[in-house]
Amino acid sequence: MHDDCIFCKIANHVIESDYVYEDDLVCAFRDMNPAAPTHVLVVPKEHYETIVDGVPAQTLAAMTHAIDEVAKAEGISESGFRVISNAGPDADQVVKHLHFHVLGGRFLGEGLLAE
Repeated sequence: MHDDCIFCKIANHVIESDYVYEDDLVCAFRDMNPAAPTHVLVVPKEHYETIVDGVPAQTLAAMTHAIDEVAKAEGISESGFRVISNAGPDADQVVKHLHFHVLGGRFLGEGLLAE
């Protein structure tokens, strides 16, 4: 755990949050500034800066499982949802801790990430 990382502190319950899902490797909690009716962050408990930071396959699998559990718990697994991970400054990664945004609960438009 990095002492100066807010997501490390939330994932390890040093700072409490509105948790949606948790297991031994990952934690999911509601975003403080939601961009959609459902906006949950899925983070590993260990500190990795981005998805290409040598994240073990077991942790990535746990994150995928958490995304599925969040979508089911939030009632968006059938209607659809978006998963986003920003990596680096050009992607506007604000917190330097790997995290996936799980967004849903409304039509997400035909913006940059729409097919």
